[in-house]
Amino acid sequence: MAKNLLIVESPAKAKTINKYLGTDFQVLASYGHVRDLRPKEGAVDPDHGFAMAYEVIDRNEKHVDAIAKAASKASSIYLATDLDREGEAISWHISEILRERGLLEGKDVQRVVFSEITPKAIKEAVANPRKLSHDLVDAQQARRALDYLVGFNLSPVLWRKVQRGLSAGRVQSPALRMIVERELEIEAFKAREYWTIQASLAHPEGAFEARLVKLHGKKFEQFDLTNEADAQAARTALEKAAAGRFTVGEVSSRERKRRPAPPFTTSTLQQEAARKLGFSTSRTMRVAQGLYEGVALGSEGNVGLITYMRTDSVALSDDAVAELRDLIGRDYGRTALPDGPQVYKSKSKNAQEAHEAVRPTSAMRTPRSVASFLNDDQRKLYELIWKRTVACQMVHATLNTVSVEFPVADSAFRSTGTTVVDPGFLAVYEEGKDQKNEDDDEQRRLPRLTQGDVVPVSAIDADQHFTEPPPRYSEASLVKTLEEYGIGRPSTYASIIQVLISREYVLLESRRFRPTDVGRAVSQFLSGHFAQYVDYDFTARLEDELDAVSRGEEQWVPLLERFWQPFKTLVDDKTESVDRSEATGARELGNDPKSGKPVSVRLGRYGAYAQIGSKDDDDKPTYASLRPGQSMHTITLDEAMELFKLPRNLGQAENGDEVTVGIGRFGPFVKQGSTYASLKPEDDPYVIELPRALQLVQEKLEAIANRIIQDFGNDVQVLNGRYGPYITDGEKNARIPKDRDPKTLTEAECIELLAAAPVKKPRGGKAAKKTAAKKAASKKTAAAKDAPAKKAAVKKTVTKKTAAKKATARKTAAKKTATKKTAVKKAAATKTAAKTARVAD
Repeated sequence: MAKNLLIVESPAKAKTINKYLGTDFQVLASYGHVRDLRPKEGAVDPDHGFAMAYEVIDRNEKHVDAIAKAASKASSIYLATDLDREGEAISWHISEILRERGLLEGKDVQRVVFSEITPKAIKEAVANPRKLSHDLVDAQQARRALDYLVGFNLSPVLWRKVQRGLSAGRVQSPALRMIVERELEIEAFKAREYWTIQASLAHPEGAFEARLVKLHGKKFEQFDLTNEADAQAARTALEKAAAGRFTVGEVSSRERKRRPAPPFTTSTLQQEAARKLGFSTSRTMRVAQGLYEGVALGSEGNVGLITYMRTDSVALSDDAVAELRDLIGRDYGRTALPDGPQVYKSKSKNAQEAHEAVRPTSAMRTPRSVASFLNDDQRKLYELIWKRTVACQMVHATLNTVSVEFPVADSAFRSTGTTVVDPGFLAVYEEGKDQKNEDDDEQRRLPRLTQGDVVPVSAIDADQHFTEPPPRYSEASLVKTLEEYGIGRPSTYASIIQVLISREYVLLESRRFRPTDVGRAVSQFLSGHFAQYVDYDFTARLEDELDAVSRGEEQWVPLLERFWQPFKTLVDDKTESVDRSEATGARELGNDPKSGKPVSVRLGRYGAYAQIGSKDDDDKPTYASLRPGQSMHTITLDEAMELFKLPRNLGQAENGDEVTVGIGRFGPFVKQGSTYASLKPEDDPYVIELPRALQLVQEKLEAIANRIIQDFGNDVQVLNGRYGPYITDGEKNARIPKDRDPKTLTEAECIELLAAAPVKKPRGGKAAKKTAAKKAASKKTAAAKDAPAKKAAVKKTVTKKTAAKKATARKTAAKKTATKKTAVKKAAATKTAAKTARVAD
């Protein structure tokens, strides 16, 4: 047994590191977090110094046990989890678990950190260990306690006042507020008309364009021409004055230098991967994690290709810079090298300059040399990181911007273009932009022009434009804004965005975030009643305080005390005082023209809906779901009244059944008699006609008929499922052996397979899982004891509940056989009807 135990977070990292340390070391993975707060109330106790009750995470119990077993035999333990605050906390949790199990007596426990997985970095880290940083651990505990206290106290208020199943988070809520506020800006935006005038010039060296910059002796502003009549009048006058040609007036030239962008931090990597590769933040981090932990490079084995990808730093090690300069000199020439290394300073207040930027572990490992070992995503991201890192140590680009003015009477046109004198770093990499600028002259080229030259004018055009609202946030622009405000930390951005999407607070449409009605209700409720806790400055200050804890400048318990008391008082007050209709953003749209009753839109258990009447009326209110794409915050009275045209009567089927179309909880459907069939995405419930409705019903009936392969009349059936045929008795499902035809299975064989099938796991936490395991074990033991020698005795192994059902089934077997098909159809229809019934909240 190895005398040294080194613990990392992931098995891939363990595999890569294991080969670097030799037989004296055993390398094990914790598989991420090993402990977390108990998922129940009271896990953080504000009355007792914010004591935190942790428990081992279920899925990692076996990994923790393996670490404990190895620790009991090792003389030295090295905690080598990630080098950030979260990694420090994981190391602390592992050491606490081992200490509680009495496994640290007389053991040397050390903390080692490294920013790249290379033989040199690993050996240096092990040779220079340190003690656990309790300041970093305290900061992580404070962060976790805050997230818990906000979630466990604010989320139930949302459940009661807005909708069940919602959640509020300390950082996700301000991020949601950003998206919602941008949507409100877009809705409030009023487009303004404006016109531009542009000339097309036909120079022998190449056509180009010039735009109007001066009109009637004054600088031409955006809103100087706001209608077609004025624009065309100005165009005609300019055309007449030009008489088919422009004379070159002033020609100015300006040389400028452009510096390369700094190497990647976590957030800039996420932004650039979103812009250039179309990657989501979570996809970027997942791919980067794989590149960091190690990729198999043929005979080299597993090699970590990039440094640690969670960092605020833009610093590079001296060794890395030296290697980059060697590569640049070799591949791009000595002229591409600046006199000395390029040094970048981080803008982040809490950047740890001891950490490095995200860079290749070896610049000599070019994208081309490793491409064959990488999958497509890895290849693209590695190339992006490699190019950005190489470019950051190259000379600046030299650009020459030429501006040419063409006077026309008391007005003037101007054309601007840029040429690259020396590409410098642009030969390797150019940073992307969130938005294209129509006036960007970077790529425009002009012919050689001197003062007095005459250039033919082929046309002068007036173009109409309208101002545009601010764009919705993309992942790149949201991450950039969060970072600018100091909200959250780069390592958390991917999880923040994922929560907003999974909770259906926002939708990604054309790679831009649009808030849902639920998201808007949550944000507006929190902004209206918990304004301080979704305030950008407050959230940023709290982040700064947590950073101060990590630096040992502040204590974590007083920080929590300052937060907790006012927060808890406000939660208690709002739980009692806020009206639910106001919380959900319900709107009165006007009155129904027929009944005169009020028409409103509200947020219910299953989404937004329109309502005619109120609960106080003698008659029950009428409800209608909003259509896809409609919002309760923008819908008009006329649009709402259209919704009440459903359900529509489409006519009758051949057997006399009435055929209708409506919208239920699970979307639009057609109904014939007792049969329900969902509409396809291309079907519109407001325009669908009888033939198409009958076709959908027929398809549904055929699907129901084809679903049942065999029915033995005692709840035991052989069915066609989503993943192929299977056996069920309503409580357990059993697989069918691959060599058996489902149609030839006997009842006895089905019962035998069901008896051997695992019990369905109950939903719930740790207790539920243990209960299920015990039940499964007791049933397995009973089955083993009572296992029959012959198939005739198999039925004895079935549970009492199944036996009782079977006895009942025998009494009604004759009746069931006669009406089997009808019963199946009715059962399916009833089940579908229950699902599609509209429940208004």
